[in-house]
Amino acid sequence: MDKRHTAAWVVCTAAALVATSGCGTESARTAVKAVDKADQAMAALTRATDRTERLGSAEVRMTTDTGTSGPISMKGTYSWGGSYAFDVEMDTKAANMQAVNRSPTTHVLFVDGVYYYDVDRFRSGPYQGKDWIKVDSSVLFGEKGAQALSGDNGSPSASMKGLKYAKDVENLGTETVNGRRTTHYRGVIDSAHMGKLKDVYGEGSPMSKVTGATSIPMDVWVGPDDLPVRLKEKIGVMTVSMDFDKFGRTATVEAPPAGRVADLTDVIKKQQSRQG
Repeated sequence: MDKRHTAAWVVCTAAALVATSGCGTESARTAVKAVDKADQAMAALTRATDRTERLGSAEVRMTTDTGTSGPISMKGTYSWGGSYAFDVEMDTKAANMQAVNRSPTTHVLFVDGVYYYDVDRFRSGPYQGKDWIKVDSSVLFGEKGAQALSGDNGSPSASMKGLKYAKDVENLGTETVNGRRTTHYRGVIDSAHMGKLKDVYGEGSPMSKVTGATSIPMDVWVGPDDLPVRLKEKIGVMTVSMDFDKFGRTATVEAPPAGRVADLTDVIKKQQSRQG
C-alpha cells in the first residue's frame, strides 16, 4: 500500500467532523438575555439550534476545500445525540485515495471517534484480506482535540451553539438556498472564545499546523421551519460548506466487522513523528 498521501485524505474526512464541531454543548438559551434588534439574530439561531438538536440526524451534502487542492465532495448521513457519527460517500480522486481504492467514490464511516475507509482488498502483507482501513481521530486532532470533539460536540447544533461566542452576529437578510427561502446569519469566533476548540486549533495542535486557523468565520442559512439549510465555516486555509437535505429518520451508523478492518493508526502516527 502506498501511504504517501495518507495525511491528505485523513484531513479531508476529518473536515467532516470539524465542520460540525462547534465550541461546546452548553445550552444556547443562556446567550439570549433580551429580544431587541441586537438579540433577534441570536434568538433565531437558538430556536434553530434547539430544533436541530432534538431531531438528532440529517441527510447532508458537504464540500471541503483544504486550500491546497480542489474541492472534495461528500454525501450521506450524519447523526448525533449520545455520540456523533456519519456515513458518507466521498469523491475518491479529489481525496487523493486512488492508491487504495479504484472506485470513483469511497465509503467513509465515523463511529466512536474512529474513521473507517472502505478500500480495495489487501492482496498480501499483514493486512491481507482486509477491505477497510481504520484511523483513530487522535491522529489528526491529538488526544486532547479528539476528546474535545467527542460525544454530542460533533453535532450541527453544537456548531451553531458556537455562534454564542461570536462577535457581532449579523442578520444579512433573506436569500434563496437550494430552492428554499432562508435568513442568512454571520458571526466570527475568535481564538479567545473557541472554548473546547482550543484543544483542536490552539497553538501547537495538529490541526493548527494544517489549517493555520486563528478565528472561525461562520455563516448559517436558516429556513422558515427553524432548521439550518446550510452551514459554512472558514477554518484557516480550509473552507467547509454543509447543505442539509432532510432531518430525522436516518439509519444508525455502525462500524464494519472487526475482522475486515486494518488498523493504520499507529502506522500513521509513526509517519507523522518521522516527518516532525
